[in-house]
Formats: sequence, C-alpha cells, structure tokens
Amino acid sequence: GFHLLEHDLAGRADAEAELRRLLAQDGDAPFDLERGPLIRGRLIRLAPDDHLLLVTMHHIVSDGWSLGVLTRELGALYDAFRRGQASPLSPLPVQYADYAAWQRRWVEGRVLQEQADYWTRTLTGAPELLELPTDRPRPAHVDRAGARLPVVLDEELTAGLKALSRRHGTTLYMTLLAGWATVLSRLSGQDDVVVGSPMAGRGRQEIEGLIGFFVNTLALRLDLSGSPTAGELLRRVKERALEAQHHQDIPFEQVVDLVAPVRTLAHHPLFQVTFAWQNTPRGAGEGLQLPGLQPDRIGMDASDVNASVDLWLGLLEWGGRIVGAVTYSTALYERETVERHVGYLRRVLGEMAADDGRPVERLPLLPDAERARVVETWNGTRADYPAASCIHELFERQVQRAPGATAVVFGEDQLTYAELNARANRLAHHLRALGVRPEVRVAICLERGPEMVIALLAVLKAGGAYVPLDPAYPADRLQYMLADSAPAVLLTHDSLAEPFAGTDVPVVDLRTASAAWADQPETDPARDALSPAHAAYVIYTSGSTGRPKGVLVPHRGLCNVAAAQQRAFGVGPDDRVLQFASLSFDAAAFELVMALASGAALCLAPREELLPGPGLLGVLRRHAVTTVTLPPSALAVLPVEELPALRNITVAGEALPAELVGRWGVRHRLWNLYGPTEATIWSTAAECAD
Repeated sequence: GFHLLEHDLAGRADAEAELRRLLAQDGDAPFDLERGPLIRGRLIRLAPDDHLLLVTMHHIVSDGWSLGVLTRELGALYDAFRRGQASPLSPLPVQYADYAAWQRRWVEGRVLQEQADYWTRTLTGAPELLELPTDRPRPAHVDRAGARLPVVLDEELTAGLKALSRRHGTTLYMTLLAGWATVLSRLSGQDDVVVGSPMAGRGRQEIEGLIGFFVNTLALRLDLSGSPTAGELLRRVKERALEAQHHQDIPFEQVVDLVAPVRTLAHHPLFQVTFAWQNTPRGAGEGLQLPGLQPDRIGMDASDVNASVDLWLGLLEWGGRIVGAVTYSTALYERETVERHVGYLRRVLGEMAADDGRPVERLPLLPDAERARVVETWNGTRADYPAASCIHELFERQVQRAPGATAVVFGEDQLTYAELNARANRLAHHLRALGVRPEVRVAICLERGPEMVIALLAVLKAGGAYVPLDPAYPADRLQYMLADSAPAVLLTHDSLAEPFAGTDVPVVDLRTASAAWADQPETDPARDALSPAHAAYVIYTSGSTGRPKGVLVPHRGLCNVAAAQQRAFGVGPDDRVLQFASLSFDAAAFELVMALASGAALCLAPREELLPGPGLLGVLRRHAVTTVTLPPSALAVLPVEELPALRNITVAGEALPAELVGRWGVRHRLWNLYGPTEATIWSTAAECAD
C-alpha cells in the first residue's frame, strides 16, 4: 500500500531548514526491495494555503512514462473525490504482473536466441571506452556526482531538422542521434561509437496506461567509418535504430552478460554516453490539473543530480523548439567544456540541415571565434630564430666570441672553444674526403667524453647527419639501427666495434687512425651545398609500439630549439650544463645545443658516475653544474640543499609529481618539458613555480 506521512511546519521559525532536512532524508532513505513499500509519500504543510506533496518511488516500479500516467490519474481522482464522486478511472485491462509474465514467455526459446544472437553479433569487438577529452583523469571508481546544463535548439534549427528528417525518412530522434554521434566521433577521433538509448518499451496498447518499469536501454553501435555524408549517416543510424528496436526485449543487463566486455569500476559497460528522446506523456508537475489549487513543482538542488554515465543528453520537442539538458559527470567535466560540446552539437546539426551531401567529418564543428582561437591565436608562436643558419654555425660564432672559454669538461680534462673547434674541423675535412656531404649519414658509437663531442661536431661541419649509437645498447638493436640508417662511415673505437663485425660500413677508429687527419686544416669547412633544411641527425624511437624508426631532424629545427632555449632559460657563458642523456636519446642534442650554442661549458662524466643517487650528486657538485635535464625519478633522490650552484632544472620523460615541484620550484627555475621524437626534441615547456 501507500503510506502518507504528514508534517506541519506552518509558523515554525526553522521551517525552511526542516523542509530541506525532510527532502534530503526522503531522498537518501533506502528502499527494501524484498518487503517494500516501493513508493512513499509526505504531505508537508507550510502555510494554510501552501502544501508540498512529496512522492518518492523506486525506479524499479516506475519510469518516465509512469510519471505522466500518475499525474493524469492524480488530477482525475482529486477532482472526483473533491466533489464526493467515485473514481472515474476505468479498470485496468492488465496489471504489471500480467505484463511481466507475458514478457518472460515471449522472450524464451526462439525469440530469446534470435535477439541474443543479434546483440552478440552487433556488439562484439565494439570499443570498450569512448575516449572523449575530459578536464580531469577518469577516477578508478565511477563517481556519480553530476550537474545539468540546459540545451535549446531554436525554432529555425528545429524546423530545419524536421525538413531534413522528412527528406530522409527519419524521425527527429534518429536525426538528433546522428548529430550527437558525429560530435562524439569528432571529439574522440573514433569512427566506431556506441551510444546508450533508453526505449519506452510500451509497444502494446494494453500497457500504455500502466505505472511500472518498462523502459530498456539499447546499446546502439553507430558506424561513421568511410567518410559518410550526412545523408548516408542518417541512413545508417535509421537502419541501426530500427534493428535495435526490433531486438529490444532482452534487458540490457543480459546483453552485457552476453557480450562480456572487460568489466571495470571506472566506467559504464558498453557505452559511456547516452541519448534520450523524451516523447513520453508529460511528467509530474507538468500539466497537473488540481481544481481549486495552483500546482507548481519544487526545483531540484543541483547537488542532487546523479550522473549514471559520463554524458547524458535528453531532448524533447516543446513549443516549436527542441529543448532538454545534458547531465554530465562533474568528476570528469567542467561546465564550460560541456557548454562547448553543446555548441558543437548545435553547429553540426545546423550544418547537416543546410547541406546533407557533405561528409560529416568535414562539417564545421567549432564556432568561428573558437576556431580562430585554436587555429590562429594558440598557434601564434612565431618567434625569431637563426633560420638561415646551420646548428654548428651557432657554435662557431661562440668560438669567435670567446675562443679561450671552456667548452668541454671531462674529469680533469678541459677543452676551450678554440681547441674543440680545431679538432672537429680537422676530422670534418677528413670526412669530406671520405665523401660525407649533405644527407649522407655518419654513425657514431662512442663512450661519453670529448671525442664524442668532437665527432658529432665534425659530422655536422662536414655536412652530414650523425646517427648516434649508444654502446650500452643491446647488440641486436645497434645492428638494426646501423643497417637501417645505412651510414657511409662508422666512427668508433676498436673496443666498441664488436657488434658491427662483418658489416659493410667502413669503420674509422678515432684512436688508431687519427694520424690520417692530423694534418688537415683547422679552419671551418665551407658550407657549400649544405642548407638548414638538410638533416642534422637521425634519432631512433624507442620501438615500444613496433620496430624503432629513424627520425631525421633538420638543422633549422635545432636552431629553433637553440633560440627557444635562450629565451626561456637564459643560459650563457657563466653556465655549466650537464650532459646526462644517452647520445641515442634526443635529449642529448638538447643538452649539447644548450651549452655549445650559448657559450656555456658542457660537463661530461662516465655513464656509471651518472647513476641517480650519490654518483650523480657528486658530478653535479664537482663541476658546479648550473643547468641540468633529468627525469623526475632522478631528481627525486637529490638533496636540494647540497646543490647551491644549480639554477635551471628541466625535467622530461616522466610525469612530474607535484611533490617535486614543491621541493625544487621555489629556489630554482623548474621546467616541465614534453615532446615526441618526431618534433625537434620538445614541443611544450611549462615553468612550474608552485
């Protein structure tokens, strides 16, 4: 039965607070599904002419359609009983239990198997997650806290969508679903999109007047592959929607069991975005007629909104417009982001209505102002840099400016800029004699030390592109990189040449063969045909997603990096830069350019001395290093107070924890860097102060 509690708050000083308490209490109180009741009510008297009727039902006994039935019958009964008349409602032809028994018989046997086969066939292989961009990382457990954003499509757009639907024989539901799927596909970059869609489930006249739970949610897998036009997408969506509705009798929970997706507490199974077309009878408080009373509905507090999925779009037609709301997970989205998504939907629907022959992937998505901001303003990164220079020429200018300044430090050994330049020039002239020219690759396999820097500069000065091979790498990887890059010559030492035995690449031992270039000129080789567009080096990717690939980076990219470094970090002749990265990692080029293009000293140390901990700390202190690039894990084990000379810290390669920013960002300039190998070392740099 129905139990109605009565409360009289009229005249109470705490009436408003008590009303909020009662509302929260009733909304939070659990239902006992075994013993009931599954519907409860409170009549709250606020004043002689002001009452609140609160009716709370468990979703298992009512759906959205049921609210319209309840409202209509409540008005009819109130009018009759107020006048002392009997109930005007006709006896129900069937009860919900009759429907439940009939449905169970209906979906047994052949029908059950046919529908099970359809859903298994349709959803197998569907993406487990729609990868939409979010404002925050997805939590490990679904957070159902939500908020709601109104959606309004004006009369003109609504009329255009109706005309589009008539042309293609679709319902407004199908047309809006196609537009929503287009936005989701464009935002996620996926052309296989699954959208949940609740269906009223009242396909028989006998059950239209029942209060109960008939709704079922269908997982609609929509195909946007092959660059369909808007018209073609409407055809696909119509076909899929009709198929799904024909197979809607299996409850969604059973479909999940049949498809058996990987289950996780982080997101809803099969779909994370829903579209609901509200064409059911009006709900409670909307159109309620109670003779002698003026009914109204109480507003719902925003904090009470439940987000069952990431994004839930519900629309209906009202007063010549399409209106509704988006309910979104506040654990994932800011309101401003969802407002942009709604704007994208409005723009896409308008473009579809205006021209259904264009591919949906080409439909304008962004408003003009946002497009200008993203494409032009945010890409307005133009800055002056030595675009006409090659990277070694920036080093040569530092030689001219301060030839006696320290260029390289390795243990107790040092080379001035003039000495380093002279040695590199002699080797460069020798490489020219061996045929090294622009786009000719020269492999370098050397341990850290002055010879490594000399060899690198010599290759650049000769016009070639160096291919760094870290001798600490596995032999099979070294052999692969050598064969794939096809260098004209390999610079190494006999002690490091074993992995390359049997290769056809000529090997130059920088120790035993040095007499061959001892008499070469110490002057800078002429640039000749070399241009900033030619490759400076070839760096191989990690190969984590397949075989490593060599990326050719031009001189102009390195010159751009050098100018950006100078603007951001201000490294100059008084600085000492640590060379920490493996030469086969492009961060090494960042360190070398940082020092040698700005007149600073490049500090090198054997690999074993650079292990994070006491070894690395000793090198930093011994050389009074002012600028260093480290992964966060290496920075984490260093003591801040023992490195007074350190000024610039750049971190990369791993996520930067906030704790490290707190420790290092106060006394130092701390930069968080990111960039793929295919760009020139870094794409973004953010200074982190607190």
